[in-house]
Amino acid sequence: MVTITRFAPSPTGFLHLGHVYSATLAWKAAWESGGRFLLRMEDIDQTRSRPEFEDAIYKDLAWLGLDWDPPVRRQSEHFEDYAILLEKLSDRGLVYPCFCTRKEIAAEITRSNSAPHGPEGPVYPGICRDMAESERQMRFARGDAYALRLNMVKTIAEVERSKLQFHEVSKGFIQCDPAPFGDVVLARKETPTSYHLAVTFDDAIQGVNHIIRGQDLFPSTHIHRLLQALLDLPTPTYFHHGLISDAKGRRLSKRDKDAAIKSLREYGCQPDEVLKMVDYG
Repeated sequence: MVTITRFAPSPTGFLHLGHVYSATLAWKAAWESGGRFLLRMEDIDQTRSRPEFEDAIYKDLAWLGLDWDPPVRRQSEHFEDYAILLEKLSDRGLVYPCFCTRKEIAAEITRSNSAPHGPEGPVYPGICRDMAESERQMRFARGDAYALRLNMVKTIAEVERSKLQFHEVSKGFIQCDPAPFGDVVLARKETPTSYHLAVTFDDAIQGVNHIIRGQDLFPSTHIHRLLQALLDLPTPTYFHHGLISDAKGRRLSKRDKDAAIKSLREYGCQPDEVLKMVDYG
C-alpha cells in the first residue's frame, strides 16, 4: 500500500532531535512505499506561533534532506473549515459552551471527593453541561470567555462503541475508550479549534493513511477515533514511536536549546551526524 504520512510541527519554537526522529520515520515510510510525505503547520496558537520558527522548520528539514510534497497546509488558514465541523456537532446537540475558568474548575474538583481522573489528569466535572439556555445567552451577550466542550455521554450514545478501534503497528487493533477523557475542549472563544478537532480533520482532508507520531500522543488517539466516527472520516493506521530523551532521561522539549537542530548546525554538525543521533540511516 502506498503510504501517505505527514510531519506536523507547531511553529512555536525550533525543531529538536525528537522532532527529527518523528519526521525521519514518517519520511522513510513514505519514501519506501513510493508514497507522499506531507508537511503541516499546526499554528492554531496564534499567540505563540511565529514566522521565524516556521521559516526555521523549512530550513532545518531541507538541510537534513527531508523533502516534502507541497503544498504546506497551515491550520490558521482553515479556521472556517473547523467552524463548520463545530456547527455540525452543535446542531446535533453534542457540544456545549463552558464558561468556567481554570481556577473555578480546580476549585470544583477540590470540593468533590469523587472527581474522576482520566489519562491526562482530573476530568472536567461538567459544571456548565446542564446550564439553562437563557443563562448561556446572557453569558454570550456579556462577552464572557468560553470553551466549546464535547458532551461525552451524549456523544458515546451516538456511536457503536464496539467499532471504535484503530490499528496500531506492532500491536494490532486497539479498542478505544474515550469516556475517561470526559468533556474535552474542541474550541475556545479566542481559538476557533482545538488540537483534537483540527488534527483529525486535517489528516482526513489530506488523505493521510499512516500517522506516525510520539508515544505521548497515544492517549489522544482514543479521542481522535471518536471524532472520526462522529464526522464520518476515515481511520488511518497509527504508529506511536518512543520519545528521544536527554542524557538525564528527560524528554526533549523546545526549551532544550542544545538539542535544537539550529544549534547543532551552528556547532558545525553535518546532516548525517544529526540523523545518526536518532539512529536513522
